Amino acid sequence: MTSQELISASIDIDAPVADVWGLVSDLKRMGEWSPQCHRMIIRGGDVKLGTKTLNINRDGNMWWPTRSQVIEFEPNKRIAFKIIENWSIWTYELEEIPTGTRVVQSRATPRGTSGLSKFLVDKFMNGPDRFESRLERGMMMTLERMKSELEGARA
Repeated sequence: MTSQELISASIDIDAPVADVWGLVSDLKRMGEWSPQCHRMIIRGGDVKLGTKTLNINRDGNMWWPTRSQVIEFEPNKRIAFKIIENWSIWTYELEEIPTGTRVVQSRATPRGTSGLSKFLVDKFMNGPDRFESRLERGMMMTLERMKSELEGARA
């Protein structure tokens, strides 16, 4: 029952890097893609390094807020935000490939997770193994939804 330090998923999208970047960096739309993050409320206008968000999350019937801050912002390459409450870092990395763009989404916990987060996951979300398995499936769903949006727009 230990937490994974890194969970990731990747997908290849038949779209230019700039188009994919426009989607992954538009955090206010995250609720359209993610099965867990229902909504990200952006504070202070455009998303950039240092941008703060209020996030409304869900897992089944459980809903909870988190706050995050953009800690990396390299247009057309990488965006990362840190969840204040549990210390996790969520990242989207883009790589140009011959058929379009490879997107890697990851959740890293290099410092572990907060005691509160461990307690909540253990007591209310069926433990870290099940919770992290749902996170991994959710990442793939998020990427597949983004792929569908971008490739459908090109058709």
